[in-house]
Amino acid sequence: MLNPLSDNPFHNRDDAVRAAIDLMTPLTPWFSEGRGRLRLGVTGAHFHEAAADLEGLARPLWGLAPLLAGGSSFEASQLYVEGLANGANPAHAEYWGPTSYRDQRIVESAAIGFALALAPEVFWDGLPGKGRDHLGQWLANSLKETPAPNNWHFFHVLVSLGLDRVGVQYDRSIIDADLDFLETCRLKEGWFRDGQRRRAEHYIPFAMHYYGLIYAALGGGHGPANDARRDRFLEDAMAFTPSIKHWFASDGAALPYGRSLTYRFAHAGIWGALAFADVEALPWAETRGYWARNLRYWSQQPMADRDGIMPVGYAYPNLLMSEAYNSPGSPYWAMKAFLPLALSDDHPFWKADEAAPEIDPAVVTLTEPGMIKWEEPGNITVLSGGQQAVEFRQGAEKYSKFAYSTRYGFSVENDARSFRTGPFDNMLACSDDGLHFRVRLSETDARIGDGILYSCWSPMNGVEIQTWLLPRAPWHIRIHKLVNSVPIDTREGGFSIARNDLPPIETVSENGMARVTTETDVSILVDLYDKPREPRINKADPNTNVLYPRSWVPQLSAHLQPGTHWLGCAVMAREVSDTPLPPPPERPSAEELQHLKDKAVQIPVWSVPDDY
Repeated sequence: MLNPLSDNPFHNRDDAVRAAIDLMTPLTPWFSEGRGRLRLGVTGAHFHEAAADLEGLARPLWGLAPLLAGGSSFEASQLYVEGLANGANPAHAEYWGPTSYRDQRIVESAAIGFALALAPEVFWDGLPGKGRDHLGQWLANSLKETPAPNNWHFFHVLVSLGLDRVGVQYDRSIIDADLDFLETCRLKEGWFRDGQRRRAEHYIPFAMHYYGLIYAALGGGHGPANDARRDRFLEDAMAFTPSIKHWFASDGAALPYGRSLTYRFAHAGIWGALAFADVEALPWAETRGYWARNLRYWSQQPMADRDGIMPVGYAYPNLLMSEAYNSPGSPYWAMKAFLPLALSDDHPFWKADEAAPEIDPAVVTLTEPGMIKWEEPGNITVLSGGQQAVEFRQGAEKYSKFAYSTRYGFSVENDARSFRTGPFDNMLACSDDGLHFRVRLSETDARIGDGILYSCWSPMNGVEIQTWLLPRAPWHIRIHKLVNSVPIDTREGGFSIARNDLPPIETVSENGMARVTTETDVSILVDLYDKPREPRINKADPNTNVLYPRSWVPQLSAHLQPGTHWLGCAVMAREVSDTPLPPPPERPSAEELQHLKDKAVQIPVWSVPDDY
């Protein structure tokens, strides 16, 4: 079976209905006897197995509830209803257990509240009387527990929407406090932080805005002040949409960046949520195009196992890039993409003819998240800075690389004690023993300007680095001023490109140039200083890149004695074509670099008080 979406063109609403059903059908055999648990594998997450099994049951509701609310049917929907009744029953063997402080059950309660809000005639009226009592009490009790200080506060809000719809009482002051907190995360131009952390990632579109739009559409009846808040969420979405479209390439790929990539086409959720809330932030034909192209992109990826179930991974099954909170059911947050199924065929989102993609070659500065972007056919490149990478597995790789790409993805390091074999794509790695290594993880200064990203960072004791990232599309320049009091080895990587069974067409490792060319792509690093570093082509370990299981990475290496050193390179990767490659750009002077730094401003998402 492999990918259940593989033959779906996503031309119309009927195609989307079929896609949702095709994704949910392989799950049906894995319900527990009492239907209160849905276990899709044996790998673990950091939370209790009961919460993981609840996650397996609840996450498909993000697609099933809109499907049913829009008038379609799914033959296994009654299994979910039975599961809600038994899982919320403290006397049943498959009881999920109560929620507690920062508990995963708080996360999954949101999907249940959402289902009650959209399709109460199925998920509430279909319950026996005791089942309604148990589920209502379980959800109301979940509101009393403290969520994580980020987008989790929206989970209480979504539960409240369901309880409002079915008439269950709860403490409204809890929801007002949640919404107050969420509004403190607001930046300019519609951007948010995900909590009071230095992060602007996919949680902004597929969580903060997605939930905010649902609340704006359904959260009425709580007074004028609340209505004004709902209007602010709509205004935020209008302001945000012109920025987030820069994360979607013409082939439909969303930028692989940040954590929780295993949610895959949840990336399309922002476009469906705009439609659900009737927010025409872009012409409907364009909104529909971004949504459909992303789902078509995923229909072409080997993202599922043989039985059609999506395991943890991104473009292919891959535990190496997972988070500690990814259980076997986690990927089904992808079903958030199907929110438009709650809309009828005559909604403008479905009636619009899908607009063709437009390729914008201009260099675009996204000030709030600290990014600079440009585009070529089938690829968006983003330079990045100012993100907080701690707390999450492979955080440095997911947030702190110098560049990210929709075509080339990024790699995660699979062994912190293997400096010799590390991919280090779009990173500068430092080692003081030739074995262990450190990369950019956090910054003491992070700035952005017109065509510049600047950061100051320290990978280890005795090493301070200033880095300038300068777009020269399709190239970009990286300059590092490195001051070290201990001898170190350094290694810097370019873009990772896919490796197949054929040998590369060409590899060049001389005169400060590292270049690898395959039948489809070329990746190049060119040293920009008079004493060039040693070039090499790294045959990266398998399953390190999130888009393809095997890869090549060009690299530049240098041993540095204590002192002050300048390192710099021009970097590019692109699809092979008959068009000659443009020559590498020239290195700016130290005076020019200082001028660019002085003109730049602090990246807004980075600029939070130290006590957060």
